[in-house]
Amino acid sequence: MNKNKRLFVLDTNVLMHDPAALFRFAEHDIFLPMSVLEELDANKKGVSEPARNARQVSRFLDDLVHARNRDEIESGLNLDRGAPGGRRGHAQGRLFVQTETLVPSGRMPSAAPTSDNTILAVTLALAERHADAVTLVSKDINLRIKAAVLGIKAEDYYNDKVLDDTDLLYRGIAPMPAGFFSASATRIESWHAGGRTFYRLPRPGPEIWPNQFLYSEDEGLALWVRKVDKRDLTAEVAWDYHREHHAIWGITARNREQSFALNLLLDPEIDFVSLLGPAGSGKTLLALAAGLAQTLDDKRYREIVMTRITVPLGEDIGFLPGTEEEKMTPWMGALMDNLEVLTESPQQEGGGWARGAAQDLLASRVKIRSLNFMRGRTFLNRYLIIDEAQNLTAKQTKALVTRAGPGTKMVLLGNIAQIDTPYLTEATSGLTYVVDRFKNWNHSGHVTLQRIERSRLADYASEIL
Repeated sequence: MNKNKRLFVLDTNVLMHDPAALFRFAEHDIFLPMSVLEELDANKKGVSEPARNARQVSRFLDDLVHARNRDEIESGLNLDRGAPGGRRGHAQGRLFVQTETLVPSGRMPSAAPTSDNTILAVTLALAERHADAVTLVSKDINLRIKAAVLGIKAEDYYNDKVLDDTDLLYRGIAPMPAGFFSASATRIESWHAGGRTFYRLPRPGPEIWPNQFLYSEDEGLALWVRKVDKRDLTAEVAWDYHREHHAIWGITARNREQSFALNLLLDPEIDFVSLLGPAGSGKTLLALAAGLAQTLDDKRYREIVMTRITVPLGEDIGFLPGTEEEKMTPWMGALMDNLEVLTESPQQEGGGWARGAAQDLLASRVKIRSLNFMRGRTFLNRYLIIDEAQNLTAKQTKALVTRAGPGTKMVLLGNIAQIDTPYLTEATSGLTYVVDRFKNWNHSGHVTLQRIERSRLADYASEIL
């Protein structure tokens, strides 16, 4: 092996998390133990995302070994040959597959013959041959701990990380520097059009994106960025759904961030909205209220479709009887809770009969769907809400967002501090991925909600627990 290259031993969970991981190590080489191939074969059946990824890895490997003899396989397969179209030329290393029994010289303590221990033994034997050039890559933290105990270099799989620090994640909101309007008075233009007030002003900083909200404590002004140029930006005064009490389906914003979120949710020119925030910050309630106003009142959308990934917080309750919607009902408690709030708002008058009629109407226009049946679908003129989106991988998120057809608005909700999916972190969540990738598009917007508005008990608990 070339002395300037490193040899990365990949664990099965890396490939089942990202099938294209084979081609993401630039000029370095990759080694696959035979036990990894066996685990891929054992996990290839089913319709789950890991099973599909296992099958995709097998297809990649089949392309690489096709028409290759044993000598060519032992000398390493050129990864550039089998890379997907978008990755061709990026992978310059070679793929080595275990073709012989590899046993370390004695540093491996006796342990149960599990797949993890087999990978450790193979990695240790390779490290004895290639000194410090060998690194084990795994998303299993316990395997990395055992590797460190044995003196093996081990790392997490970092290629799918969107950001090194989630504190740097785009928030959609930024304060303007103190005294900005006074210092830039000669360069600020303003005009009125369509009942709105617009400004053209110098960019207050380098990181300004379309549909970002800027607020000035000095002026008591909130601006909605509409166009960004190299030196200037064009913005309009955002609707104030907080202080001016514009009710949307009986709901008013309780803070500045919620008001900004309603601006995005109610704008027909915004096709994609992402809302981040802790539990109780109002994400689902705002999305539903805006959806109902545009579906029932404005007739902009045919119906509201709501879905979420079915990852349990505790023990799995097993299979559920009934139709697709009935099976999803236990997972959609947030929807039911918020619909109850909306149907009992002051807008609904006439007592219990009227509330019952309103609930029946809402039930007919709000559909619950399972993510398992989204592949291949196209949603036309729908208001699509994806809840708990922090539990989606980047690949799953792409598969969902690309389901949107003409006239559809998609809203992703989540809290990256509450991820329940194994091997996903705040930096690798699909929600983090789309927030970062969509920030420069003129038809998308994002807001991070900060304050908990559920109750004083929930607010206090979030601070001290």
